[in-house]
Amino acid sequence: MLEHMKGAIFDLDGVIVDTAKYHYLAWRSLAGGLGFQFTEEHNERLKGVSRMRSLDILLAIGGREFNEAEKLAMADKKNRLYVEYISSLDESELLPGVRAYLSGLRARGVAIALGSASKNAGFILDKLNIAGLFDAVVDGNKVARAKPDPEVFQTACRELGLQPEDCVVFEDAEAGVAAGKAAGMQVVGIGKPEVLKDADLVISGLHEL
Repeated sequence: MLEHMKGAIFDLDGVIVDTAKYHYLAWRSLAGGLGFQFTEEHNERLKGVSRMRSLDILLAIGGREFNEAEKLAMADKKNRLYVEYISSLDESELLPGVRAYLSGLRARGVAIALGSASKNAGFILDKLNIAGLFDAVVDGNKVARAKPDPEVFQTACRELGLQPEDCVVFEDAEAGVAAGKAAGMQVVGIGKPEVLKDADLVISGLHEL
């Protein structure tokens, strides 16, 4: 599977870098400001979920209701907090094996894309000093539907000028694996086999490749 791929499409969080802790801190701060606690256990429910859907889950946990305008302002506040946290990111936060694997793919002529729900993906790639390794960046600014909808991977595949069967998706979330399969691609799961059971191959990180 990996020997024959022409395109590799990577999720961002949990595959290339672990910014989940910064998302958690930002959500926790927002919840604290609203007068309730948001735990790491609660945070598990937000993995791979869009910003507005995450906010809905958080507000349900706190038993709070707000109108659409108030919710948009809160989502914006959370993002400002998050961007503040990640502004100190550098390449030391790349997950093990990422740079070596991406560089190896480029040397083999494999096209590389990012397929992430994050609206800060370009900013993060710049901070990690790896933006130049990607041929296409498809993020939350380019797509409307969140995973498990396959839109993000279908768009990345089109931007690379390839067919789905020529692409392999690298994902750490169940919803992402489902999105990759729905897009007609093979999927490498990064994480626990029992969680990512629908992936074609499961590894603990790119360093294994």
